[in-house]
Amino acid sequence: MDVRFLGGAGEVGRSAILIDDSLLVDFGTKTADPPQFPVETPDPDAVVVSHGHLDHVGSIPSLLSGDRRPPIHWTPPTRELTLTLARDTLKLHGGTYDCPFTEEEVRRVTQVSETHGYREPFEAAGYEVTFYDAGHIPGSAHVLIDDGETRLFYTGDFHVDSQRLVAGTTARPEADAVICESTYSDVEHDPRSAVEERFAESVKTTIWEGGTVVVPAFAIGRTQEMLMICEAHDIPCYVDGMGTEVTEMVRRHPEFVRDADALQRATSHARFVTGRDGQRKRIAEQNTAIVTTSGMLSGGPAMTYIPEIRDRPVNKIAMTGYQVEGTPGRELLETGSAEIDGRVMPVAAQVEQYDFSAHADRDGLFNLLESYRDTPVIVNHGDRCAAFADELSADGFDASAPEIGEQVSI
Repeated sequence: MDVRFLGGAGEVGRSAILIDDSLLVDFGTKTADPPQFPVETPDPDAVVVSHGHLDHVGSIPSLLSGDRRPPIHWTPPTRELTLTLARDTLKLHGGTYDCPFTEEEVRRVTQVSETHGYREPFEAAGYEVTFYDAGHIPGSAHVLIDDGETRLFYTGDFHVDSQRLVAGTTARPEADAVICESTYSDVEHDPRSAVEERFAESVKTTIWEGGTVVVPAFAIGRTQEMLMICEAHDIPCYVDGMGTEVTEMVRRHPEFVRDADALQRATSHARFVTGRDGQRKRIAEQNTAIVTTSGMLSGGPAMTYIPEIRDRPVNKIAMTGYQVEGTPGRELLETGSAEIDGRVMPVAAQVEQYDFSAHADRDGLFNLLESYRDTPVIVNHGDRCAAFADELSADGFDASAPEIGEQVSI
């Protein structure tokens, strides 16, 4: 089995792995200015997708240009999330170099889509493929690829600890080689319950003192997690941005969440924002939490709320995810100011960051990899892939970290 890395090797973003020039696994976009895409657009016989985040699906429609029509295999939530992200990309960047596909190519996605559940083997490009619950976001999957001689286990993004939205992965299928993500290979997350308690106490204190809390959150996974936390701790909250659409979509697939009833309660507890008639400015004056995109303050309704609440020290901005270097969210954490609508604005409101990551940390990575101690491990999807591969090798693993464009035979 020959595996070529068209993206995602030594980086977080634009994941794309081509197997025997026939089966493509993921085809993402790297968030940057300008965005970065896989180094090659192949012509595969079939496509398999691990989950619906931009760095894994952001470039999928571009595979359907011209007369190319490879079938695309994924779980039902991943299909819907991909289409949601593609339409948003068209809305923001359609017709520019920042969008690698057209509206027609997005329509074609629905024509070639084939959905599958977990642990239901299917055929793709002559391989037997099986999805396993990866515990990352609803519909996220580990991908096991079997050509009859070699079984390749692609972890995709995963988490071994349970979140309110999804349960942690327990899947450890037999494999002859593993391609493993390494996003947090040098990080140890605090216990989720402790992070949640700190967040809830901080938000409730601000509201009690008469302040407003803006909670920037990624639309997919993180927004729904924060709504469930707000409901569990009786925190009044609004939800705004793409997260509203994604929340409704996730509710249509209750079999892909940990507790559908809890998600229903959280949805009923939250108030959904339409944005009409100056609604956002009025909400920004209330003593409440506002869960809104974008998670890194790079666009979305957060750009309305932050200017409204920034000048009062009683207010708070509670960041819930990793802030990529160069984003307004990262600038805010490091400098206390953020560029919003082309202007650098000082922020007097309190700024806090909480680690609600949906990725395995270092202990979680070893938790999964311990089942593959006698199996070659290929490290990707991380900023320090080579360093983590060296650490695994020092611990007795057969580990390596390819570069973008490199081909590995297994």
